[in-house]
Amino acid sequence: MDEHDPKEELIETIFRNGTITVVGILLAFSLGFVTHWAANPVPWRFYDLFAVVPILVGIALQMRALSMLLEMSSLRRPIYERANRIFMAGLILTACGVGLAILLDVFAVAAKGTLPGT
Repeated sequence: MDEHDPKEELIETIFRNGTITVVGILLAFSLGFVTHWAANPVPWRFYDLFAVVPILVGIALQMRALSMLLEMSSLRRPIYERANRIFMAGLILTACGVGLAILLDVFAVAAKGTLPGT
């Protein structure tokens, strides 16, 4: 369906452009976290996969949402809203993965008894 219904509600370009900016910035932060984590000299452990998988899937969803928002068809409200839902799912997955990575690191440090005050 290349042509849109003239009665179909469209998103204002300025509003969509703001959304593209937010998605791009948060995607950059997500990619930056993964890059920083991958460059960390601490060896990876098997259970780090429990954090890496949601982060990478979340980043992939964020990239898909950005791709959708960059298309002209995203001015159509249903496509715009779908891209937003995909982005939010990706953001939530990425945030859960980052939180899990932090928890795994805290548990690893606690298991070694190197936490302050122990």
